[in-house]
Amino acid sequence: MTRIKICGITREEDLSAAARLGADAIGLVFYPKSPRLVTVERAAELLRRLPPFVTSVGLFVNPTVEEVRAALAHAPVDLLQFHGDEPPEFCRAFGLPYLKAVRVKPGLDLVQYAARYADARGLLLDAFVEGIPGGTGRSFDWSLIPRDLSLPVVLSGGLDPSNVGEAVERVQPWAVDVSSGVEAAKGIKDAAKIAAFVQGVRNATV
Repeated sequence: MTRIKICGITREEDLSAAARLGADAIGLVFYPKSPRLVTVERAAELLRRLPPFVTSVGLFVNPTVEEVRAALAHAPVDLLQFHGDEPPEFCRAFGLPYLKAVRVKPGLDLVQYAARYADARGLLLDAFVEGIPGGTGRSFDWSLIPRDLSLPVVLSGGLDPSNVGEAVERVQPWAVDVSSGVEAAKGIKDAAKIAAFVQGVRNATV
């Protein structure tokens, strides 16, 4: 069964809807330039509403050690997600499992990238858009994903209820990650779109 992460949660009602409708994980964005940014205090409030067996993920882009530690002190997420140029030794420095995001483009050796981040729990594959670390709502050429990656694939980038079924069938990822594809506005999720997205994943044939 393909796992599902709903990223960019900013409101209690969206967190509850995601969990109730079948999300396996929710993402909290600590990147200051993101329209889905939550403060560490707000993240702590949201985490207090998180039901059991739903994984919390904290997303960072080129943070300092102090910024990550300050976020964890207030909002102790289960999993870290790094979307910048963080080296492996930085990613593993916090005693938590982590995902490493990769912005996929032609010529990038994903096999080598996976080997470099061998202790990551998975690679999150997103679309490459110049100057934007993620959350663009754009997809990429899924044929660029090799079948022999040594890490589980979390597929991201431009997914929505209309295409996630095809994505799951073609890529057969461990998990899919969506943010803008289930939104009514930036940072505001749409419960009906979440439900349709989850159904699209569940209906896919792997």
